[in-house]
Amino acid sequence: MKSILAILSLCLLSSFNPPDNVLTRFPIPAGYTQQKVVQGSFAEWLQKLPLKPAGTHTKTYTGDIARTDIETAAVVDISVGKQDLQQCADVVMRLRGEYLYQAKRFNEISFNFVSGFKCDYIHYANGYRYSNGHWILKAKKDYNYPTFMRYIELVFSYAGTLSLEKELHKVADPNKLKAGDVFIHGGSPGHCFIVMDVVENNQHKKQFLLAQSFMPAQNLQVLQYAAGYYWFTTDKLTNIWYGDLVTPQYLRKFD
Repeated sequence: MKSILAILSLCLLSSFNPPDNVLTRFPIPAGYTQQKVVQGSFAEWLQKLPLKPAGTHTKTYTGDIARTDIETAAVVDISVGKQDLQQCADVVMRLRGEYLYQAKRFNEISFNFVSGFKCDYIHYANGYRYSNGHWILKAKKDYNYPTFMRYIELVFSYAGTLSLEKELHKVADPNKLKAGDVFIHGGSPGHCFIVMDVVENNQHKKQFLLAQSFMPAQNLQVLQYAAGYYWFTTDKLTNIWYGDLVTPQYLRKFD
């Protein structure tokens, strides 16, 4: 009886605690409304990613406080791994890959290496492994999540901002910016940010939340440019790392 009561109590508590994500954590600025997103879209999926408790520090893959921690508005609750792999472009590819994987759109999961090699998930899940620019059949077919994550780590090792920028499509009209779009500049080092949420006013002026990983690999952090200021615009430069990339010329999208 006690165990049943405990379960009922947990259920009641969960019903009064809404999910903590960017939609619930960050108040919309006065005069703005939430940008509508398509149900089942990448934008909606990003909006619903869970956040770690308020006040959580951004940490590197080694567990140290990240040098970008002062720019933390929130930390997204996804793993960072145990190697220095999931950096800026890597986390963007991870998010896109995770979204497609969860939607079972396996044939759409594909990223190019800097060399130009097309690394698609279907080959990897069917047992092929990358070797010197070629696929070689070495394993059994396996579409389970741990194998997907090994595929993603392979992508991390050979892709980056240079390759991702070439894959993405330029946003011709910045007024059409949406969650899931990416500000990116390829280089060594390059950098990129992903848009997590967008709000707009009656004049269709937009503000948005940004997230990033960094070097060395760290938690995916939702950014602030000053304490309590986390809604960005493309017409106001900020003093965050690589803040000069948050302009229309660097804006790209997946589709």
